[in-house]
Amino acid sequence: MSIALDRGLSLLEQLAAHPEGLPLAQMAGDLDMPLSACHRLLAELQRRGYVRQQRRQGDYQLTTKLVSLGLGYLSSSGIVDVAEPLLERLAQRTGELVRLSVVDGDRLTWVAKAQGLRKGLRYDPDMGQDARLSCTASGHAWLLTMSDEDALTLVMRQGLGAPADYGPRAPTTVKALLGVLHAARVRGYAVIDEVFAPGMSAMAVPVLRRNETIGVISVAGPRLRLTVERMHELAPELLTAAAELGPILNANSLMGRPPLGKG
Repeated sequence: MSIALDRGLSLLEQLAAHPEGLPLAQMAGDLDMPLSACHRLLAELQRRGYVRQQRRQGDYQLTTKLVSLGLGYLSSSGIVDVAEPLLERLAQRTGELVRLSVVDGDRLTWVAKAQGLRKGLRYDPDMGQDARLSCTASGHAWLLTMSDEDALTLVMRQGLGAPADYGPRAPTTVKALLGVLHAARVRGYAVIDEVFAPGMSAMAVPVLRRNETIGVISVAGPRLRLTVERMHELAPELLTAAAELGPILNANSLMGRPPLGKG
């Protein structure tokens, strides 16, 4: 990869993590990039419509062009259209947030959702984010289909993350994570309670296509409603939905194969 391309992509990723915008000097410093080179790349990204400047000499922000590209890709693939009725059915049944994430190389990205609860306390994070494999139910559901070695390779590649950024029960060591994954393999689905975020719980099931994991269906909500007992009650329905979705996505999916093991 050329230096300019690598730097340009790094700038886009950095701005994606800061929707409020960032000043030129901070971006150059954080990425260890010469100020002049950073300015040239931002000017080119601005010319192409991927970046805007809030005002003259002001902070830089992403435009929606990058989002549009991703949404256009998903629309063309048919993934969201195919999954929508099933996600809506689960959302109505559970009364919580139901999401579909897809496997793309060594990443697991949330691409579609349905919200069962229309009023009251709702848990509704943004789509398009990659799941943190070490401390999300979706991540655990994908990892449980792999060997310990392959699972840890992906987790270490992404990183465990800072403990302060997640829930009080998030695994912070390899031993703790493997214990969680072993329990999930026995059940056939992942369950977390105050792992990804304080006061929140979630469960997830892998979507398989010929023994290859192509995605994950998850349910998430406040732990006062979505208790561990409630999640175990919902497990058969979620497993059935995942079994239904796999063959349907087979003919429509553009999702990539995982890089390790069988998925």
